[in-house]
Amino acid sequence: MEEDQETVPTSPTKASASSSSSSSSSYMLLLRVMSKRRTWPSSSSSSSSSGWPALYASVLLGAVFGMLSMAAALAVMVPATLVTWITVMVLLTFFGKPKRDLVVEGRMITKEIVGFLLKILLKEGNVVAAVCAVLGYFALVRRNNEGDLLNS
Repeated sequence: MEEDQETVPTSPTKASASSSSSSSSSYMLLLRVMSKRRTWPSSSSSSSSSGWPALYASVLLGAVFGMLSMAAALAVMVPATLVTWITVMVLLTFFGKPKRDLVVEGRMITKEIVGFLLKILLKEGNVVAAVCAVLGYFALVRRNNEGDLLNS
């Protein structure tokens, strides 16, 4: 119960001064960020300046969708990889491999399968990220240009 109570500073003038300076600096930072934000859609004079926010947003969109696609592919890939690995190990056992050779072969096969699948996973994620970034960029620039046309 004592933990829930706030501690009272011994010098109220120092506490209020530090609180006031930190809140005013954060307020000024917020105003600066928001003033830049308001100028993004209204800068229709040059087409290059209106494209930067769309570029940032599309890269972020591409990165998010790339990560999501890699997570989805990984969720499908892990069970398929385990089934493949078990199948290969069972076939090697049926063909009469000794246990020591089977362990060595299993480690080698596991390294090959995981390396191959990680390469595929990264390629797929990068392709999805690039496609989403390009499509997102053109969609955002087109939407921004339509907004500029409606405002004029």
